[in-house]
Amino acid sequence: MTFFIFTVALLVLSIGLPIGLYFAGAKTQKRFKRSLALNVVAFFSLLLFATAFAFSGAARGAEAPAPSAFPPGGGFDRAAGGPAAGEQDAVAQGSLENGLRYIAAALSVGLGSIGAGVATGKAASAALGALSENEAIFGKSMIFVALAEGVAVYGLIIAILMLMG
Repeated sequence: MTFFIFTVALLVLSIGLPIGLYFAGAKTQKRFKRSLALNVVAFFSLLLFATAFAFSGAARGAEAPAPSAFPPGGGFDRAAGGPAAGEQDAVAQGSLENGLRYIAAALSVGLGSIGAGVATGKAASAALGALSENEAIFGKSMIFVALAEGVAVYGLIIAILMLMG
């Protein structure tokens, strides 16, 4: 849990610190490039740190209990040295179900985010073109950009519902 809180804090800092530094002084192109470089370096450093931690073994769960830890007659097939045949299928089905649930959640977030990125890019470029001709339509054009961003939020909500149910 501590690692999760630490990672979220670093992620917030990797985004908030460059933005704060940019808006703290005069908004020049050189300052923007420096802030953007700091943001990219901080984000990928955090990504490498989290990946190294995940594969270091410190984030792994506890090992499964030894077969001798099962109570006598509690579904343990003594002749085969493992769970009874019916329970073995249930264990395999549960892990397949969980695996497919995680894959579906990842696809919903990933594809929703890609779709939102494509839609936002097209809507924002059209909005900028329309704003160059008529500045009075700023609010209307931003609504279309926000609607495109909503696709990613919907994908995230679907993923959360899949993982909870």
